Amino acid sequence: MTAPALHPSSPEAPARRPGNRDSLAYGLLLLPGSLLILFVIAYPLLLSLWNSFFKIEQEQQAYAWFAANGVYIEILVRTLLTAISTAIFCLLLGYPYAYLMVISGAKLRGVLTLFVLVPFWISGLVRIFAWVILLQKGGPVSVLLPFLGGGEGLLHTQTAVQIGLVQVLLPFMIIPLYNNLRTVDQRLMQAAESLGARRSVAFVRVFLPLSAPGIYAGTLLVFMLTLGFYVLPQILGTPLTSMIGSVIQTQTSQLNNVGRAGALSFVMLAAAGAIVLAAFALTRFVPAVKRSAR
Repeated sequence: MTAPALHPSSPEAPARRPGNRDSLAYGLLLLPGSLLILFVIAYPLLLSLWNSFFKIEQEQQAYAWFAANGVYIEILVRTLLTAISTAIFCLLLGYPYAYLMVISGAKLRGVLTLFVLVPFWISGLVRIFAWVILLQKGGPVSVLLPFLGGGEGLLHTQTAVQIGLVQVLLPFMIIPLYNNLRTVDQRLMQAAESLGARRSVAFVRVFLPLSAPGIYAGTLLVFMLTLGFYVLPQILGTPLTSMIGSVIQTQTSQLNNVGRAGALSFVMLAAAGAIVLAAFALTRFVPAVKRSAR
């Protein structure tokens, strides 16, 4: 009597181990991306790190120069505060929009999605110069809202920089939020209301905690992207509102101080890494984020 043949999908069937040919195929698939990461990301970072420590410019080590110049520490703090405020404003504007996308019908959702995607089809410089026209003295904003800017317009102020950053980065907040909110079961809200909770209470106690992973992802993404902006602050702001990206660009392209530029870059990278670690630490206190991280 012959033993029954085992189907490949049956639990008794032995698992197929990848052979040398499979390993070679996987390696070839990983090779292009690995080379791209090595030469486009890893090599420039390592070269900048080396220059920041060992390249002496004007008889001063780069990190000692940074620590001795309070103006650059002030610019670093301003950049971090601007990134934090940009993330907060984008969250306050993007969350209701993403929630509306979730609860709306298919046609309205399509229109709202189109509004989110349209900015990606328009050049960033075009959008920045549009804000120049809107915010300049005698522009639509100063004419319709003369109390803003004292009649002088908002151009070349920190407010103008903030408005431009929020407008550019708002889609990067809405997309992660929408992807998270649409996975939340709306019946949970109905269940909470059926148990006597008001809709606002059900939203705060049930829906909002479940949207924590989207809030975390969108906020972190907007924060990190804000740190690298330098063209927008230069056009909409002044040297008094410059961010760390503008200083790095000046040190490299105009002053040829690659060591100091590397030091500024890695100080900012360390600050951003601290923010990321703090955000991951948040998962210990927010259960919904903790479950998502797992």
